[in-house]
Amino acid sequence: MSEQAVEPYQPVDEDWQTALAVVAHPDDMEYGAAAAVARWTSQGKKVVYVMVTSGEAGIDSMNPEECGPLREAEQIASARVVGVDVVEFLGHPDGTVEYGLPLRRDIARAVRRHRPDIVITSNFRETYGGTVPNQADHIAVGRAALDAARDAGNRWVFRELLAEGHEPWNGVRQVWAAASPESGHAVDTTEHFDLGVASLEEHKAYLAGLGGAMADAREFLEGAGRGAGGRLGVRFAASFEVFPLR
Repeated sequence: MSEQAVEPYQPVDEDWQTALAVVAHPDDMEYGAAAAVARWTSQGKKVVYVMVTSGEAGIDSMNPEECGPLREAEQIASARVVGVDVVEFLGHPDGTVEYGLPLRRDIARAVRRHRPDIVITSNFRETYGGTVPNQADHIAVGRAALDAARDAGNRWVFRELLAEGHEPWNGVRQVWAAASPESGHAVDTTEHFDLGVASLEEHKAYLAGLGGAMADAREFLEGAGRGAGGRLGVRFAASFEVFPLR
């Protein structure tokens, strides 16, 4: 039986200046795209992070009221490593995020406020490839981010945002889902890989509570980065599924 050929990745379009990253939890960007963010901020691009939750249900041994503020602080420190100085938290409940109008509205508001060229989110397919299931919050947030990027440009959707003073923004060119099993694009992160590792390592309490293979930041990111890099023809890369909006 012959093995199916793996299609090479195409480089993402880097002709843009501003990106808004919308993900479910602190650490979601670091497990797929932080090294890419370091590359882009080094080019003078602006990237803003929006966390839908504060990750308060992410450490089994820690009460959510204590965990949430700690994980927010770790995310702010993590973002700073890769050149991101604006991190916002929407306050949705960790572990029980629901796809729906309130979530779309909150993300559309963020898109209108920050007016990005690109919206970045995490994989929202049902799996990470094969039989490894995705997490429910990731699926809800990624789907909502894609829809909200379009909602933000329609003044007649979420009219209350107009009343708040948020004018429509129809400038999102693409939505990128990091580490999707349906990725067809990637970006070379070889020169910024170590910053991506350092960014993940700022989640000290989370990694200590997590344990296992995913708690070894360098080894985990090297495996994923090499796989994507091989398909882009470089040492390390971050992969994305690209959804063009215009």
